[in-house]
Amino acid sequence: MSDSNSATAHLTEGALPAAIAITSTDNVATCLHDIEAGAEVSVMLGKETFPVKAADPIPRGHKLALREIAEGDSVLKYGEVIGKASLPIGAGAHVHTHNVVD
Repeated sequence: MSDSNSATAHLTEGALPAAIAITSTDNVATCLHDIEAGAEVSVMLGKETFPVKAADPIPRGHKLALREIAEGDSVLKYGEVIGKASLPIGAGAHVHTHNVVD
């Protein structure tokens, strides 16, 4: 998701993504199960999927950064601003209260 040249693929029938984003403006995706640090995560956006390498362990329901988010930038989930980055957040990082403020 970091740029328009990112690898994309269709999910095979019955396969589930590890995380989901709703709009192309989202800079985070919601993890559908626990993710281990270093895992290659398949993120679904519409009918396409793309890989993001998890930098941190991320619990189910928490957010995964799809690309770098600078300190002070808006964190976008489901097309909505859910907060501001309180420090720089790297691609693949766990995004939660430790690095996002209202």
